[in-house]
Amino acid sequence: MDDFETIREQFPILHQRIHGHPLVYLDSAATSQKPDAVIESERRFYETINAGVHRGAHELAARSTVAFEDARAKVARLVGADAEPDHEEIVVTSGATAALNLLATAFGNASQGRGGDAARRFALGPGDGIVVSEAEHHSVLLPFQELAARTGADLTWFGLHEDGRIRTEDADEVITPRTKVVAITHVSNVTGAITDIAPVVRRAHEVGALVVLDACQSVPHLPVDLHALGVDFAAWSAHKMYGPTGAGFLYGRRELLEALPPANFGGSMVELAWMDRPAQYMAPPARFEAGTQPVAQVIASGAAADWMRGIGMDRIARHERANAAVLLGLNDIDGVRVLGPTDTTDRIGTVSFDVDGVHPHDVGQFLDARGIAVRVGHHCAQPVHRHFGLFASNRASCGVYTTTDEARALLEAVAKVRDFFKA
Repeated sequence: MDDFETIREQFPILHQRIHGHPLVYLDSAATSQKPDAVIESERRFYETINAGVHRGAHELAARSTVAFEDARAKVARLVGADAEPDHEEIVVTSGATAALNLLATAFGNASQGRGGDAARRFALGPGDGIVVSEAEHHSVLLPFQELAARTGADLTWFGLHEDGRIRTEDADEVITPRTKVVAITHVSNVTGAITDIAPVVRRAHEVGALVVLDACQSVPHLPVDLHALGVDFAAWSAHKMYGPTGAGFLYGRRELLEALPPANFGGSMVELAWMDRPAQYMAPPARFEAGTQPVAQVIASGAAADWMRGIGMDRIARHERANAAVLLGLNDIDGVRVLGPTDTTDRIGTVSFDVDGVHPHDVGQFLDARGIAVRVGHHCAQPVHRHFGLFASNRASCGVYTTTDEARALLEAVAKVRDFFKA
């Protein structure tokens, strides 16, 4: 993989025309496209070793289990987590939303006394605090908002700077000795801004609080080392990191996973079950992986993790930053406003924008007619849109396959929108 044109050729979906135009895919923040290596990995699983994992003594089941656990280790290495057997820090879920809900539910179970003495550190009640930010995706905001409602804890939040960056310099005031959980995004899916989480982690641990990181928009675009960041938990989805849909991951420090009570119940997560007494649950990560796992998707996610590491996350970040520099030219178009930082410092190639006098859905259809795919709507993050005085916007977001020519094509098209609609 010597250059990004060669890398782009590995994405078969990009070799098509939309409405007579070459496809310009600028919606990677919603879901990334998949390279041949990932597609082939999933196909090969179904052709050769399709079987349930951690159950069955036949050869296919054994091979499937080995491939599944190898994939878990590959994903762990991508994010700097422990991949050693019996020390795993990666829990398989169906996506980041499921991972965050799993965590909030487990905290709620601990609040009801489940998990015994070891789980007390996760328990919340009246007088305790949960901290989020105005920049959160609804998959962070809502599970912890509901956890506060169920337990009687107070929900407070970090405010935003004018450009949408989270005011983490206020950590000493926002995070108090009453705070038990801080759930915060690593990179905003609206502004593309990278959060300075160091003061958050420092202050949270100073008062004994746990830090939950939404890493959905950082793992695909930046070098991420969860141990170095010092967070306690993190969640992200495979489909945003060039992997398939239907798989996601929850990271937890091993000692925390060992103390956390389960949230979902069923097969393959229990050591012993009786009719007349509580069950004895397995050690993590199995404790949190009830039922049939998305085996093919996890194995393909491992292929995606290896593929990304093969390119190099530093190279991917530099490539996307170059595209971000072009996309930020949207702010120079008359009647167009970028939501978020307007330079490439501490941001990724996700650029949301508002076209004055034209509804985002109309903008999206205008662009689609020219083969350009962008996101329209509030991007599951309504509070940050309200911060900018809007309900919705358009969002262009880069991937490893995005070219500067594509970024310029977007600018040329957006420059024609207001005239077309006579705004």
